Amino acid sequence: MAEATTDTTGLTLLGRNAALPASPEEARLERVPNPHPGLRYLVRFAAPEFTSLCPLTGQPDFAHLVIDYVPRGWLVESKSLKLYLGAFRNHGAFHEACTVAIGRRLVEELDPEWLRIGGYWYPRGGIPIDVFYATGPAPEGVWVPDQGVPGYRGRG
Repeated sequence: MAEATTDTTGLTLLGRNAALPASPEEARLERVPNPHPGLRYLVRFAAPEFTSLCPLTGQPDFAHLVIDYVPRGWLVESKSLKLYLGAFRNHGAFHEACTVAIGRRLVEELDPEWLRIGGYWYPRGGIPIDVFYATGPAPEGVWVPDQGVPGYRGRG
């Protein structure tokens, strides 16, 4: 079997120093061709230390994000995803806005067969908020494991 190669033509962030974008809108998400076109498989990214700001108080909010997708022609380049997610660090938005915006932006850039994102937010005002977005039901024939993030239990 021939080994798959990845075409990195056109990448501007990988292998270079890159500053954190000032905002999610300014962040550049880069993509590379899927090295296994026609093969259905799942890609997972976990960001257990995601941060954004409360749009009203400016206080930091923290979440564990899990992004799952089944690629078609493109994969997200991981350094650009890291920088995009980091751009939320100084961005004020509610949990729902952050989680869904990330999912929608990835769908717009990648056109995956399927995508879901789970935003497991730590308590704000004593109430944890979990936000979930998916483009539809999970595709048949693809192993889609549980996201593995338990509901918030405090010290329990």
